[in-house]
Amino acid sequence: MDEQMFCYQCEQAAHGVGCTGRAGVCGKSAETADAQDRLTGALIGFATLLLDIGKPIQPPQALLLLEGLFTTITNVNFDPETVAQLTDKVWKAKQEAFASACPAPSPVGDYDMEKLWQEPDPDVKSLKSFVLFGLRGMAAYSYHARVLGYTDGEIDLFFCTALRAIAQERDKDKLFQLVEDTGRMAYRVMAELDKANTGAFGDPEPVEVSLTIEKGPFIVISGHDLYDAKCLLEQTEGKGINVYTHSEMLPAHGYPELKKRFPHLKGNFGTAWQNQQREFEDIPAPVLFTTNCIMPLRPSYADRVFTTSVVSYPGVTHIGEDRDFSPVIAKALELGGYPEDTLIPGMNGGSAVTTGFAHHAVLSHAEEIVQAVHEGAIRHFFLIGGCDGTRPSRRYYTDFAKLTPPDTVILTLACGKFRLNDLPLGAVAGLPRILDVGQCNDAYSAIRIALGLAEAFDCSVNELPLSIILCWFEQKAVCVLMALLALGIRGIRLGPTLPAFLSPGVAAVLQEKYDLRPITTPEEDLAACLGRH
Repeated sequence: MDEQMFCYQCEQAAHGVGCTGRAGVCGKSAETADAQDRLTGALIGFATLLLDIGKPIQPPQALLLLEGLFTTITNVNFDPETVAQLTDKVWKAKQEAFASACPAPSPVGDYDMEKLWQEPDPDVKSLKSFVLFGLRGMAAYSYHARVLGYTDGEIDLFFCTALRAIAQERDKDKLFQLVEDTGRMAYRVMAELDKANTGAFGDPEPVEVSLTIEKGPFIVISGHDLYDAKCLLEQTEGKGINVYTHSEMLPAHGYPELKKRFPHLKGNFGTAWQNQQREFEDIPAPVLFTTNCIMPLRPSYADRVFTTSVVSYPGVTHIGEDRDFSPVIAKALELGGYPEDTLIPGMNGGSAVTTGFAHHAVLSHAEEIVQAVHEGAIRHFFLIGGCDGTRPSRRYYTDFAKLTPPDTVILTLACGKFRLNDLPLGAVAGLPRILDVGQCNDAYSAIRIALGLAEAFDCSVNELPLSIILCWFEQKAVCVLMALLALGIRGIRLGPTLPAFLSPGVAAVLQEKYDLRPITTPEEDLAACLGRH
């Protein structure tokens, strides 16, 4: 059968190769995949023209590039019509840029994404895909920072340069260099977003978060956008409606300008994104998606789902740029919530979790941590986290955490945390054994913690008693992986599988240069990690 689409950007890629039928494993239709390819091709053409013009990238142009790339991330947009509308905006902006340029550059057409998907050299295809998917993840982080008023002209320029290279560059050495450059820029973008979030909402503070939903009207907010959370909390204040985070929004509880200012930010609903179809079944409340991951909706709750920002789903009410959440509030009051307090337990049966252990909170205890290591109270640190997903083998991460000895500390982040964040692992040296660093972009915080500890121990990060065990799913995780590799961090264990877009040749180089390796079994990997030190 002829291919109706081609997509291999996420961990669910069919048969470990790519989705090619009427729909992807994620539920994205071939029509939507085709629309996203056209959008990506238009973005590459737009970026190339902006570079040819040779003037600084203007803020509206940069924002449009970010919106376009963000829209193509897995589980963000399932609506081919809104993707096509965004493509039209790119074409219009491109025409305006061309018309106003002096001297006039040569016309630039859209890039045909089939050239990439049909690239005969597997390593060239792999490296270009690696860069493209990393850029998509970076765009999400840069978009969130920009919403809060933080911009960086060099980052904007890099997006254009890298997009043009996807269309024009074929030299493998230069493409490998571009992968590293993308990783370095990804780290810079995550640093910018950290500055934006902490500047707007304060440094995260450790806090316990209840998983019990109190009786009465409530709203569930999912995704990553803290600005959207703030807007929703402001508009629900004094209306008798509680707000509960979901999945990657959980770390919002750690930000003092949200948690302390808004007492109706009550707790967290459910677990990671892949469980939403079961957890949202007949939910007596609306759910607001601010970013990924939205899944194909089930009839029992489809009428109470809302989207905003770049998220779009056919037939779902979308809240526009004015962020007027009145329809969401009205739906919450109409549905009324649960008649009694209701526990939605964690993946291991827990009733509460903690969050807020970002770099400021952890490094404020750096001296005590170093002393605990020197005294033998803490033997090893693990970073276990990343993007969660549906594959049953992801049980590995729960089992690994359970096996870690009581004199070890686990840093965790992103939605992969839900595999382990409600485990009763106790404390060590006065610290909880599980420290939730934050969202996926807070990999920056984890890196800052590692760098801070390395400085305190007077060694490199690779010499720390630290092992990194990552799970990946979509393009933000690709961005994070690229940043870690660009920083020279070695020995990362990645699962549940290596990305389909990594050719054998590219994977071999990454394994040789960075000691990047796939996970095996919890027992074998734990023994290997502890055997290093």
